[in-house]
Amino acid sequence: MAAFYTSLYLVALAQGGHKPYIQDNIGWGLGFGIPCVVMACALAVFLLGTRTYRYYVSDGKQRSLFARTGEAFATWRTKRRKLSPLAASDSHEAHRAATSVPEYSAQVDEEEQGVVISNADLIEEVKGVLRLFPIWATCLIYAVAFSQSSTFFTKQAATLDRHVGKRVQVPPAALQSFISITIVLFMPIYDRAIVPLARRCTGVSSGITMLQRIGVGMVLSLVSMVVAALVETRRLRIAADAGLADLPKVPVPMSLWWMVPQYVLFGAADVFTMVGLQEFFYDQVPDKLRSIGLALYLSIFGIGSFISSGLVSGIDKWTSERGQSWFSNNLNRGHLDYFYWLIAALSALELVVYVFFAVTFKYKKKAASATVG
Repeated sequence: MAAFYTSLYLVALAQGGHKPYIQDNIGWGLGFGIPCVVMACALAVFLLGTRTYRYYVSDGKQRSLFARTGEAFATWRTKRRKLSPLAASDSHEAHRAATSVPEYSAQVDEEEQGVVISNADLIEEVKGVLRLFPIWATCLIYAVAFSQSSTFFTKQAATLDRHVGKRVQVPPAALQSFISITIVLFMPIYDRAIVPLARRCTGVSSGITMLQRIGVGMVLSLVSMVVAALVETRRLRIAADAGLADLPKVPVPMSLWWMVPQYVLFGAADVFTMVGLQEFFYDQVPDKLRSIGLALYLSIFGIGSFISSGLVSGIDKWTSERGQSWFSNNLNRGHLDYFYWLIAALSALELVVYVFFAVTFKYKKKAASATVG
């Protein structure tokens, strides 16, 4: 697992390093052209291996959870409509007939018994997915915080002094590479050093449970937002002291290195939370619904991005009506620090709720610990 994520983020590191520099200093055409050529080469390599891939022919029995749920609902509606007016009017007899399992079972044929068993399995699978919903919901604010690393963090960096030496100017988006660098460096350390040490203390084969791993990442994300708020407060103060409040195109005399800690903290948070979420949902969904586990993980960040957009739009409208938007085009007049403090507060609230649900969560497999404590 560590090797997979290390190689994945090495690619992200390479992409995050060269592309922003080329786009800022040479041109956007070449900046998009290089990834296009690389993707074309990757597609060619993928197609070359077509003859060696194994294909499994579906027998029609392995259908998705949603398809089987829809079919069960349609069957229920059909049977309900076929009830005679007499049977429907006598509620007592209808209830007794519906709850009398031995009498009913003696009348159904093998095909109907198969439907009953199939519906029972379906109910268990739906319950198996729904029990993950509290954990899923309490991770959404983490995704909201995560989305800031590629949006407002970059806008912040664009206002700072980004020179390294006299000639090299770092593109704002290139700072995102520090997330990938942190992951690449920290993943082996976590796998080879932290896990064995934690294993000795907890007795858990993975060092800490999946929910504990997710929780640690949430704490790091919270700390990252606090650091981001403090850095932005300092940036606004320096801009005001330098008389740059109304000169947004003039770089603030503050080094871009002040922003590195918040990126590093997010990288460390990803090692815990993002990897933990993938493992958790893949492991805890019913065995027949593995693909839904990945969908649940991805949906957290998709919906989290929508929530972030909604927050920004709502706050921007509300603060603009009161004189000064937090997200002014002139960041020196805005208040990103207030927004970061808000996300930090929401993250703290989310963490409390998450711990409550995590402590009471029962793992599907006995091999895993049942608590986060």
